[in-house]
Amino acid sequence: MPRVDRSLVQPGGALLVIVAAAVLVPEYWLFLATSALVSAIVLLGLGVVGRAGMNSLCALSFAAVGAWTVARLSVWDVPGGLLLWVVAGGVAATPFGVLIGLPALRLRGIHLAVVTLGFAAASEVVIAAVNFPGVDTFEQVGRPGFLATDRQYFVYAGLLFVVAAFGVELLSRTRMGAAWRAVRFSERATAAAGTSVARAKLSAFALSAFVAGLAGGLLAGQVGMVTAQNFQTIGSLALFVVAVMAGSEYVGGALFGGLLMTFVPEIFRRLEISQDWANILFAVGAVQALSQGTSISDGIARRVRTRRPVPEPGERKVAAGEARREPPSGDVPLLKVEGLGIRFGQIAALKDVDLVVPEGTVMGLIGPNGAGKSTLTDALSGFLPSATGSVTLAGETLNERPAHRRAGAGLRRTFQQDRVPTSLTVGAYLRFAAGRRVERAELDEACSFLGCPTADRYVADLDVGSRRLLEVTAALLARPKLVVLDEPAAGLARAESMALADRLTEVPERYGASVLLIEHDLDMVRRACATAVVLDFGEVIAAGPPAEILARPEVARAYLGDEVALA
Repeated sequence: MPRVDRSLVQPGGALLVIVAAAVLVPEYWLFLATSALVSAIVLLGLGVVGRAGMNSLCALSFAAVGAWTVARLSVWDVPGGLLLWVVAGGVAATPFGVLIGLPALRLRGIHLAVVTLGFAAASEVVIAAVNFPGVDTFEQVGRPGFLATDRQYFVYAGLLFVVAAFGVELLSRTRMGAAWRAVRFSERATAAAGTSVARAKLSAFALSAFVAGLAGGLLAGQVGMVTAQNFQTIGSLALFVVAVMAGSEYVGGALFGGLLMTFVPEIFRRLEISQDWANILFAVGAVQALSQGTSISDGIARRVRTRRPVPEPGERKVAAGEARREPPSGDVPLLKVEGLGIRFGQIAALKDVDLVVPEGTVMGLIGPNGAGKSTLTDALSGFLPSATGSVTLAGETLNERPAHRRAGAGLRRTFQQDRVPTSLTVGAYLRFAAGRRVERAELDEACSFLGCPTADRYVADLDVGSRRLLEVTAALLARPKLVVLDEPAAGLARAESMALADRLTEVPERYGASVLLIEHDLDMVRRACATAVVLDFGEVIAAGPPAEILARPEVARAYLGDEVALA
């Protein structure tokens, strides 16, 4: 049975609720429900930023831009009417989203939150000084005749919410949406997959501002005349708190949060309870969500989603090839490293390293802990711009290129630590990392090649070994010129490590990529690699066929501290 995409079912369910409410709910409550939809749309925008792992405390500042735009267009009586003006409000807010997103390129967490809070406070001062068009002359935003009543306007607001929700969910299924989740999990892995971290962050802020701008324009049409009090900083803080508590990354969470923000204060007012208690209630909910690391919507989603059993290590199997091959070797240089050096203060992590990886080969990079293998990998893949020397791939110099551009040039890598986004499915992650259109047949064939779980499995359900294989598969699906595998056998049983070694010997022929294998498992290196390079204290101390270099006294001394030759 095909898997139902619940993310696209949610907006449809919200539409049914809105239609039923438009028929059954009294008009006063529909006015409040319209306010709830306005808040829900803003929360949708906050959810986009949240998907990328960032905090925004200035959502109402973007909404104010949208409302100001609608008010100005109404005063000028620009053709197109309110429907077009609201969209224009969203467009007008987008550049401000990009502007406030710029600090996110260097700031994270609480530091970014402080910057966005400062923007909210500054915008509140500006709005109070400038005021909204039409306020001084008491001109209200004009509505078209078919939106004249509150009941009609509620339906319009509901349709706008559904369209915005569908748009956000559809974008979340694209490479852009996968990039947001990848950035949230690991910026380094996102860049290594060939995606610009800066572009991912700015696109999230831009879309968040656009959606908030739509909500601001919608509010202007609802109340007719907006003032600075509609967009105070405390309102942005309240929206953020509710977004965290309800889980605005989900359509249902955004809608639930909008209902909370509108109807909880109304209920408290009718019960003659101070509104301060509503703020306290929201704050307690947010603290609870932050302390548990999960929102209300997260908890519901985990209960509703049907999970397949997590495979036991013995159930995961790296399929062996039809016949064991000799490790492939080549003569034409693919990667040339000359005089590569890295210093951390007074410590030289790499000292004038020279390295050549030929085309169509599997080469090993070995050495004891602290030898500089991980530093070399970071330098090759562009994460250490202070590196000296030169790195050339297929005749192209990579020295001045950042990590995502080196990946785009054909140099892919994996990481020692698990850096696969757990919120994605296997198929979504593989398509994102591939950076190109991948048909289901090719996806299934690649998963079968390395024994990965099926494409519809969630990464969160997989064990560590399966995630390592998945990361290797993703790198190969990108069809790189060279793939650097940093301890890919971590989490695998010995038999699986040997089977993976056999599979790696097929990679140059099957995927057209050379392999630089970094491993502590020397048996795996012997089995998979035609040649190997030994690092010790940041220097190359040996290079050649694995059997020969592992028998050298200097290599034995590096590993064992004496001159006992390795067997």
